[in-house]
Amino acid sequence: MDSSASRAVPLTSEDELLAESVLHSAIPDELFRLSELDVLYEDTSATLWTYINPVGRPSFTPSMLDDFEKWQDLIEAGFGPGKVPLRYLVLGSRAPDVFCFGGDLDLFQQLIRERNREALVKYGHRCCAILDRNIRTLDIPMLTIGLVQGTALGGGFEALLSFDYIIAERQTTFGLPEVMFGLYPGMGAHALLTRKLGSAMADRIIVSNETYTAEQMYDMGIVHALAEPGDGLNAVRDFIKKSDRRHAGLVGARRATKRVWQLQLEELNRITELWADTALQLREQDLKVMSRLVAAQGRLAERIAAA
Repeated sequence: MDSSASRAVPLTSEDELLAESVLHSAIPDELFRLSELDVLYEDTSATLWTYINPVGRPSFTPSMLDDFEKWQDLIEAGFGPGKVPLRYLVLGSRAPDVFCFGGDLDLFQQLIRERNREALVKYGHRCCAILDRNIRTLDIPMLTIGLVQGTALGGGFEALLSFDYIIAERQTTFGLPEVMFGLYPGMGAHALLTRKLGSAMADRIIVSNETYTAEQMYDMGIVHALAEPGDGLNAVRDFIKKSDRRHAGLVGARRATKRVWQLQLEELNRITELWADTALQLREQDLKVMSRLVAAQGRLAERIAAA
């Protein structure tokens, strides 16, 4: 078994899981052929394992958003009551030491320089729609789990906040660096952190430009379980095993929490529109800071590709 297979599914080879996956004719075959998402279905636990497998920088580029939209559409088409069972949806990352850097800063710079508010808003609305569908678990009675084995920044952190549970390895870090170039996270951080932690703590995290450890996020209640480095997958499996008998209760509890949140897509979209307006106010020196961050992310991506 190669290293990527053992990291992804240690008890069964990926080839066996893929063979098992295609036996379920109700699952659209396209789900297993996405360009930047690796998808595997495990029949025994009714778990769909998905891994971000980026082309280039591990960021939410338009092409990656395309895949996430297709991923959600295909899951809705193939899974749920009366279809293939789905009890757990897990999202991790193939990029070593990185979960996701978040928004496509390279694209943002271009659109800001072009004064293209419409395209900034369109990008943000796409992210918000994906986030909203994940919060609603695609209207399937399942639990969603974010598996973090590396750095989660900006929109990568925001995306994780939309999952029912986050399981993180102890070496991982979380942060919202947007304030360093005069912006703020515009696709879910305010709405979700405020509901989870209260507005004062949410504001502290958003404007501090601090990096938070997995342990700090656990103490705040954002991360739900910690794992030793390299053991995140086993921790997810452990969580699934321990949760299985109380699955219905956990699903119901999460739905009740979200009902109390009263978070609607309209709110997410409006915040994104405010974000776009703020982005257009950035100065050249702010864009230069953004450029340096893009360059640093690019160098890291090259090192990952060469590893």
